[in-house]
Amino acid sequence: MTHTSSVWLVLLAAFVAANLPFINERWLAVWPRQAPKTLWMRLLELLVLYALVGALGIALEQYAGQISPQGWEFYATTASLFATLAFPGFVYRYLYRHRG
Repeated sequence: MTHTSSVWLVLLAAFVAANLPFINERWLAVWPRQAPKTLWMRLLELLVLYALVGALGIALEQYAGQISPQGWEFYATTASLFATLAFPGFVYRYLYRHRG
């Protein structure tokens, strides 16, 4: 896998994972829930999925070569990017008027 394709894979995985908590009512899209998820549960799920996408990125970086050390700036930037990627799902869940 080339560097370019691994970057696009991580970006695609981040977009899907960031919108997943807002699109469905299942916990991590696997386990069903009896009651609807609250906003706090969705944000917690968003943090878990952020960590999973980060683990995918680290695994792909390890596959490509040596892992570069990262400071807090990297994690602040990627968390902001992840929150920005979650915006369409948030709008669909909380701001879009559903008919019916």
